[in-house]
Amino acid sequence: MSSKIRSYTLSLLARREHSKLELQQKLSKKEFAAGDIANTIRDLANQGLQSDDRFIEGYISMRSRRGFGPIRIRAELHERGIDKEKSEQFLDQNDPSWFELAQTVCYKKFGKTAPCELPEKMKQIKYLYYKGFTTDHIKRLFKYDNL
Repeated sequence: MSSKIRSYTLSLLARREHSKLELQQKLSKKEFAAGDIANTIRDLANQGLQSDDRFIEGYISMRSRRGFGPIRIRAELHERGIDKEKSEQFLDQNDPSWFELAQTVCYKKFGKTAPCELPEKMKQIKYLYYKGFTTDHIKRLFKYDNL
C-alpha cells in the first residue's frame, strides 16, 4: 500500500468519519488505483481507524441536531453506502425522541399555535415530510387519524 494513499485517507478521516463508499469515491477522484483504494480502506477498517458504525452514529447525531427525521437520515445513509439493515441497527424510528424532535422542528418553524386553516396545516405537514418524519409522527403531532 502506498504511503501517499494512506496519508491522504488518514487526513480525510482526521477531519470527520467517512463511510467506506465516501472514502472510495474521494480516493477515486484523486485517481488512485482501485486495488490500492480497496486495500487501504480494508486495512484502515481492520485497524479500527475507519468504522462504518462510528460513521452512522455520528451522522445520525449530526443530522438529527439539524432537525431531520429518521426517514430522511436513512435515505442519506443509503446514499453514503450504508445498507438498510445496518442503518436500522442504529436508527429506531419508533423511538419517542423522534416525535419530540418533530414537535420541536414544527414549533421552531411555525410557532406553537395550531394551524386553523387547511392550507396552513398542509404546509406544515409537507414540511415535516420533507424533513424526514414518519406519518405516525405527523399524525400524532397534528392529532390526525386519517393522514
